[in-house]
Amino acid sequence: MLRTPPDDLDEVARAHSEALAERIRAEAAAAGGALAFDRFMELALYAPGLGYYMAGARKLGAAGDFVTAPELSPLFARCLARQCREALAALGGGDVLEFGAGSGALAAELLAQLERDGALPGRYLILELSPDLQRRQAERIAARVPHLVGRVTWLATLPSGLRGVVLANEVLDAMPVHRFAIRADGTPGEILVRPAGADFEGLVEAPRSPGLAAAVQALQAEGLARAPGYRGELNLRLAPWLAALAAAIEQALVLLIDYGYPRRELYSAERPMGTLLCHYRHGIEADPYRRIGLQDITAHVDFSAVAEGGAAAGLALAGYATQAHFLIGCGLDRLIAEASEDPLDLAAGAKQLVLPSAMGERFQVMGLTKGLAGDWCGFALRDLRGRL
Repeated sequence: MLRTPPDDLDEVARAHSEALAERIRAEAAAAGGALAFDRFMELALYAPGLGYYMAGARKLGAAGDFVTAPELSPLFARCLARQCREALAALGGGDVLEFGAGSGALAAELLAQLERDGALPGRYLILELSPDLQRRQAERIAARVPHLVGRVTWLATLPSGLRGVVLANEVLDAMPVHRFAIRADGTPGEILVRPAGADFEGLVEAPRSPGLAAAVQALQAEGLARAPGYRGELNLRLAPWLAALAAAIEQALVLLIDYGYPRRELYSAERPMGTLLCHYRHGIEADPYRRIGLQDITAHVDFSAVAEGGAAAGLALAGYATQAHFLIGCGLDRLIAEASEDPLDLAAGAKQLVLPSAMGERFQVMGLTKGLAGDWCGFALRDLRGRL
């Protein structure tokens, strides 16, 4: 049994969380008493007006719940700009599309660096469903590069005929996932979410989500996720997302940056309880049923599945590296030397981006392409495709 809103919430936050919990209870009742975890996670994060990313509380930065690489250092965006410049040059120009632009820090600094490099895109497109985040992004961009605001367009759906670069930084980890558990007889069960009075609980039952049992059995055929009691997550929405993205692209380099592992590492016996985590006030919470709508819920990315889903959708694997190797390949050292900011501040941020104990190895970068070939600087230093 897992408890709902704890005592550290004020009345407004508690009321908000309870309103979303009530909506989830109602949907569970209509579904026969329980929801697949991916639907619970989808409502907790994206329910209109109530979900974590759809409501007005600050999520990113010191005043939020977590910090992403663009907030840690402008060097992250400047390195990405170098890779974008290379792709845009190969295309003779094009657009940049960013999924889920967060605070707008990446967009603002990326545009500033591309302008310095003489490589501005025709348009900077941001696919963002949260009205609150759209407003914050617009404010951040206007404050950093006010003369470039006219190049930025917010979208609610994928564009068509995209030529340029697609960026998704810490997007895949927030996609709703199914949860599974291996039962005593070694067969897969599905973790379903059921209201239990004022609380929620996760129950292991026979899989009812289409494709889940087959996906777990495919892992087991590779010698993974076999031990009774093992728990893990599967993103069954990943392949359709990649297919939709590929259909929207005419020619592009896609850069996916997130924490995760190749399949054999992600589903190893070293992670017997999976990777699902929640983030609240810069702390880590294991219970997804607390502070519903007020905390982030994430799961590590299976980069082997990303590569396979991309290939099935017609996207070629252009490279796979740790974040540290990718940023260094994009000229991190040179950008530090060229910067006008305090070198000590930049060095501190750079360490957070590249040190193995921070983000350097925990975060991975995967490049996918359609209709575009090249030797990309971000993957020149070290390419880890062999680990997939």
